[in-house]
Amino acid sequence: MHVKVAVRLCLYLVYFFLGIGQAAAQQADSLLIQQSNVLKLKMAAEDPWYETIQLRGYTQLRYNRLLETNPDLTCIQCDRSWGKNGGFFFRRIRLIFYGNLHERVFFYIQPDFGSSPTGADNNFTQIRDAYFDLALDAKRTFRLRLGQSKVPFGFENLQSSQNRLPLDRNDALNSAVANERDIGVFFYWAPEHIRKRFSHLVRSGLKGSGDYGVVGLGVYNGQTASRPELNNTQHVVARLTYPFEWANGQLIEPFVSAYTGKFVVSKRSGVLGATEFTDQRMTAGFVKYPQPWGIQAEYNTGIGPEFNPENQTIESRRLRGGYAQLMYMVQKGTRVTYPFVRAQTYHGGKKHEVDATRHRVRELEVGFEWLPIPKVEWVLMYTFSDRTFEDSLRPDNRQGGRLLRIQCQLNF
Repeated sequence: MHVKVAVRLCLYLVYFFLGIGQAAAQQADSLLIQQSNVLKLKMAAEDPWYETIQLRGYTQLRYNRLLETNPDLTCIQCDRSWGKNGGFFFRRIRLIFYGNLHERVFFYIQPDFGSSPTGADNNFTQIRDAYFDLALDAKRTFRLRLGQSKVPFGFENLQSSQNRLPLDRNDALNSAVANERDIGVFFYWAPEHIRKRFSHLVRSGLKGSGDYGVVGLGVYNGQTASRPELNNTQHVVARLTYPFEWANGQLIEPFVSAYTGKFVVSKRSGVLGATEFTDQRMTAGFVKYPQPWGIQAEYNTGIGPEFNPENQTIESRRLRGGYAQLMYMVQKGTRVTYPFVRAQTYHGGKKHEVDATRHRVRELEVGFEWLPIPKVEWVLMYTFSDRTFEDSLRPDNRQGGRLLRIQCQLNF
């Protein structure tokens, strides 16, 4: 702006001393405006990459100890503030940086400022996602995703915790990929109209999982997110899904997925058995989106490491488990309420825990999510739980109980 004023002043002075007069000064003004418009058009056509970056996020604050009947009932993978000495807890503090650097290049970086990697300290910063999508065609039908991102296995694992109804992911599927992510290269294919449908299922409040393609294939390290690779073999994963319209506009999405690889466990001194195990699973399920009634169910089976408390050994064992969820969507103006009930079971080890902890889980959750305004979500959930979780420090450990859990989520 200062440059324009200086140029204009100089032109006035030149014309004044040459005796050209006011008409010529007006002509100079017109020329300056034309040049300015050309410059603006050129800058708009070549926006700097940093002007394409967008920012969004969410924060979840929880309290889990209302009406608690057993303080020894815990679930480290679910929520580290469960049980004895637990208090108010930031489950997630997420900021998401994303944007299109080019018509065929999209990037996505998501740090979490509420991580508790050891359980002893809270609110550490840790990268959850850091990847870019490279479109192989103009319509972005074919994409390569490179970096740390969600592994395309199951449905609830892929569904953002910002959109999910229950406070935690189910044990059976989430034990396959802790934190749902790993570093690798993934290929996704989906026609343009199906990609729009994936987007609609999230934006409309129907609790979709996001766009991970109709077909997803990938190769990834296999030791789960933010952990180094510990062997010379990678995991391979494949997923197939297709959301379609059924009677009266009802949206249904069936899906199947599977992966295979080798996993290296961490174990305490004195625990016997190998350290590397075959890690294989397959899952199938479907979603009938809440219009207004909804059903969501998944089941997986496979083989993986599991602690045997009888002989203090980690062994390769069969695993199985899944969940079924009923939900309902009630919308009045901008206020939305989702009552839900979920039952889950899991019989197997958790490979990412020390000693590949042996788990036997039976749980029922009843609750609702309430959005009084679009930026604020409240979840109230009553949990009936029966959990066995055994390792070398707790070879005989079965805990049962009930608790009322509450969460406030801020979306921005």
